Amino acid sequence: MSATPLPGIGVKYDLTTREHEHLSVIAHRDGARTVNVYRSDDPDACARSLRLTVAESAALIDALMPAHHSPNLLHTTDLGLVAERIELSSVSHWNGRLLGETRMRTDTGVSIVAVLRRAEAIPSPAPDFRLAGGDTLILIGTREGIDAAAAILGRE
Repeated sequence: MSATPLPGIGVKYDLTTREHEHLSVIAHRDGARTVNVYRSDDPDACARSLRLTVAESAALIDALMPAHHSPNLLHTTDLGLVAERIELSSVSHWNGRLLGETRMRTDTGVSIVAVLRRAEAIPSPAPDFRLAGGDTLILIGTREGIDAAAAILGRE
């Protein structure tokens, strides 16, 4: 990536992707951003330009690089809720145990809203659902609750 100062405007950042696509982002002094995608047959010709407001830029930045840098983060809202994926280890204490035994909602306030097992999704698993190593649990709760849930589920 290269950066070019644009006096009176901001800074232009140029990037060539692994697939040799040319992109640029102009970071305007007012916080707005312009994202440009260039034609593959003429790398100097802009095929598409998209101007983003400060809020749209912030949302895109958050989508590309979540604030707490977790690859498991699914979404955050203004309500302070987080949805996150946590994989259950095959050596987990909970492998083969019932979901209700975790006391997840009671002890952390976090809800396990789905379990992904191989190519199957189990929405709203009941307390008598038997967990298995390799399951990916989808949790929703506060950041603190999710962290506590991850500690509980990580128990071996």
